[in-house]
Amino acid sequence: MNPIRPAILLLTLALIAGCSPHEETAANAASNLPPARVRLVDVHVENVPTLTEVTGTVRPVQRAMIAAKVMGAIEELPVTLGQRVKAGDLLVKISAAEISAKVLQAQSQLNMARRDLERERDLLAKNASTTEMVKGLEDRFVMTQAMVSEAETMLSYATVRAPFDGVVARKLANAGDLSAPGQPLLEIEGTAAFQIEAGVPDSLAARLAVGTPLVVEVPAAGVTFTGALVELSSASDAFARNVPAKISVPAGTAVRSGQFARVQVPGAPARIMLAPAAAVSTLGQMERVFVAVDNRAVLRLVKTGATRGERVEILSGVAEGDRLVLNPPAGLREGQGLEVQP
Repeated sequence: MNPIRPAILLLTLALIAGCSPHEETAANAASNLPPARVRLVDVHVENVPTLTEVTGTVRPVQRAMIAAKVMGAIEELPVTLGQRVKAGDLLVKISAAEISAKVLQAQSQLNMARRDLERERDLLAKNASTTEMVKGLEDRFVMTQAMVSEAETMLSYATVRAPFDGVVARKLANAGDLSAPGQPLLEIEGTAAFQIEAGVPDSLAARLAVGTPLVVEVPAAGVTFTGALVELSSASDAFARNVPAKISVPAGTAVRSGQFARVQVPGAPARIMLAPAAAVSTLGQMERVFVAVDNRAVLRLVKTGATRGERVEILSGVAEGDRLVLNPPAGLREGQGLEVQP
């Protein structure tokens, strides 16, 4: 016979014998304490939409990438990164001497066409010219007017101004650089209104509609708010398998462009057990509640899920209909009597 087994058996019996009186003493001590004055709440099972968290980014409603329309060296770029600008402020000035020369050339041709037209009209009045000659000069005058307008328009492209009030978010060029048509130079972002850009999974997008309120959290700003779904694409991203969506940010919310956001998207309803978060207390890493049984406190360990406002999802540890102690007193003990308050 193995001599270790009798030793283990004796040790187990000794531990049981040593612990039982202690547990009985603790239970008796708790039962002798005066009843704790508490309020009770019931555990309910409800059909609640499941929430799926998707990630998003804070973006300004107004945003523009400033690019050049003409080629030339950047003569002036008087703004700095992060600088606030007003609509109409000078952003970029491009040196375009050849376009200025074209303007002068077109204006010279316009003056010549005007003089020729005036002379022929005088001659026509004296029957020294023909109607066809005057009409030809009139057409030439209109054409040179268009040439001047075109050249002046091209010259105006050499000066780039802010399209709206905002801030310089990106600066992609410097004075002295060579600009080309379509080349981005600056990015301007508005500061008056923001929105959340997010990708909603295909399976959830079908349940959403423009105007649906969604809960959004921006951890870096320390804010949580409810925003309305303002845009929902009709097409899905073939690679990410999600639908682009935009959620409004309430005016005055302290967020910044580019911040990370979490969006709670509702899905299909599910039966969930809910209890007030104030009924759950923690001890280390354990979550616990006190259940009222025959007007006495019974301690139970629970596992919680998502928080929904002032209530929390209970995954295990209690059953529907159990009555929990709300805001359990710090000194409440297992087996202690309860005096229920209305």
